Amino acid sequence: MLLTISGLPGSGTTTVSRMLALHYDIEMISAGDVFRNLAKEHSMSLGEFGKLAESDPAIDRMIDERQQDIALSRDNIILEGRLAGHMAGDEALCIWLKASRKVRVERIVGREGSSFEAKLNETIERESSEALRYREIYDIDINDLSIYDLVIESNRWNQYQICDILKAAIDNLGGFFNE
Repeated sequence: MLLTISGLPGSGTTTVSRMLALHYDIEMISAGDVFRNLAKEHSMSLGEFGKLAESDPAIDRMIDERQQDIALSRDNIILEGRLAGHMAGDEALCIWLKASRKVRVERIVGREGSSFEAKLNETIERESSEALRYREIYDIDINDLSIYDLVIESNRWNQYQICDILKAAIDNLGGFFNE
């Protein structure tokens, strides 16, 4: 079975995905980790690398095709990434975590350091860049949540509570993950 967890930066997708992967003892594949590693390899900030990706669609396609290949070839995994739900196919349970921009930026500052204003500007730039690329490359409106089976407001609950909600949903599907 396949679970996808998506959301904007700072919404909690990586934390929740890692916790669920640990709980179910399954592999997690993160598009964000791949993107961050590529940015570091190019000695660029996420914003700078996002701008490069705007002019070179091969970067997004490489990340997304890798997730799509994994989704189609493996069982019992979690795909985490902005477009994971779009890449996974109909058999996946697709989750979107959302949070206000203020909360997301506060989380990013806590994780990466820097000032709130600097991270706010970087986040706005990054989200705008990604939305543009997703529309141009895949004709995907990142704000259209209609493909998701569950949308959870991560302002309301902490990561442990969100995991409890998701475990209840997953476990009630009956055999979603082979334990």
